[in-house]
Amino acid sequence: MTPFAESLLSLRRAYLSGKTKSVEFRITQLRSLLTLLQDNETALLDVLDQDLRKVTKLDQCFIRKEPFGVALIIAAWSQPIQLLLTPLVGAIAAGNCVVLKPSEVSVNTAALLSKLIPQYLDKDCFAVFTGGPAETRKLLQYKFDYIFYTGNGTVGKLIMKAAAEHLTPVTLELGGKNPCYIDQSFSLESTVHRLVWGRFFNTGQCCASPDYVLCCKEVQEQLVPAIKQCLKRFYGEEPKESADYGRIVSDQHFHRLQQLLNAGQVAIGGDTDKQDRYFAPTVLVDVKESDAVMQEEVFGPILPIININSMEEAIAFINRHQKPLAIYVYTTNIKVVNEMLEKTSSGGFCSNDNIVQMTLNTLPFGGIGYSGIGAYHGKFSFDTFSHKRACLLKNVGMEKVNATRYPPYNEQKLTWLLWATDIKKRDCSCQLL
Repeated sequence: MTPFAESLLSLRRAYLSGKTKSVEFRITQLRSLLTLLQDNETALLDVLDQDLRKVTKLDQCFIRKEPFGVALIIAAWSQPIQLLLTPLVGAIAAGNCVVLKPSEVSVNTAALLSKLIPQYLDKDCFAVFTGGPAETRKLLQYKFDYIFYTGNGTVGKLIMKAAAEHLTPVTLELGGKNPCYIDQSFSLESTVHRLVWGRFFNTGQCCASPDYVLCCKEVQEQLVPAIKQCLKRFYGEEPKESADYGRIVSDQHFHRLQQLLNAGQVAIGGDTDKQDRYFAPTVLVDVKESDAVMQEEVFGPILPIININSMEEAIAFINRHQKPLAIYVYTTNIKVVNEMLEKTSSGGFCSNDNIVQMTLNTLPFGGIGYSGIGAYHGKFSFDTFSHKRACLLKNVGMEKVNATRYPPYNEQKLTWLLWATDIKKRDCSCQLL
């Protein structure tokens, strides 16, 4: 193992231990850093070629939120209207011009939006381009000032690579496998209702849906028959005939989902109709971590259940995989909720429900790592499409005060500079515009 690899492994272990998360630890380390500067002030000054400090006590500073310029928004097909227009609201509010690229998979929605948007929005500032991957690749050859993409991680990497060519900032909403841990203290009725609604909402084609369940065998034995009864209440004896149950978006995705049925045992559902792209609400049991259904985001009406023996085992399972868009926990024990929050990481978190956290405009919605970069919704959408411009307005007078930063330097000037740059004494107010 190289020194780099060994050091990174050690740091990763320390982070996973939770050592850096306590407030006391952070304060101690910050104080230690301050002590480093104080104890070694002379030595540090000796190795500096020049003084880069600024006097700001008598100046006005503020943060001005400005539009990036021309933004590109690329939407996914799962909620083709919402995922195009919600970020657009933030981009417009922030003052940007926008190129919109709806998903070619939801072809009818794309056609209608491309017709309606130019009728209602300023054609000089907003444009819609339709087409498939080839058209998207052509778009990405041009320089944009911001790119907002919703979709899968594979395409997300291509978006980020294209953006890097122009050093364009990005927001990537990528989804992932959202774990759902069900503790033995769970409430059966509310858990089943909310779990079934979340997993089979939009026929499972939602990035925030619970992707798989982690629970012990005893919980599974209660869960499966209750899910079966709940599905009947929601969609009737024949979900295929229910007006509230949808279809898979394309033949390609239908075929992909069929391949995922080759894992564990089908406890509920499993029925399909290729011609109608109907895929019954399905629950799989005896699923292994190595099965195909656990190697990618399901994004369909399949709910795998994996058996674990404890909360600690569930946490270890979650942490072995990439950080998800959301983690869901069902329990009546607040200690379990806190433990899950403390020892895992995800874009969002919800206890005793799912998906609803993304509907609150007061919360940012976004992933972390493989599940995404950046966040939006509500004011966070405005912030996403705004450049935070740091501004300082200097006074042209009082040059004698400013002269202390000019060479040649002496002890008197140094004393004044250290006083002027002392954070504890500084009262430079900063306002947000």
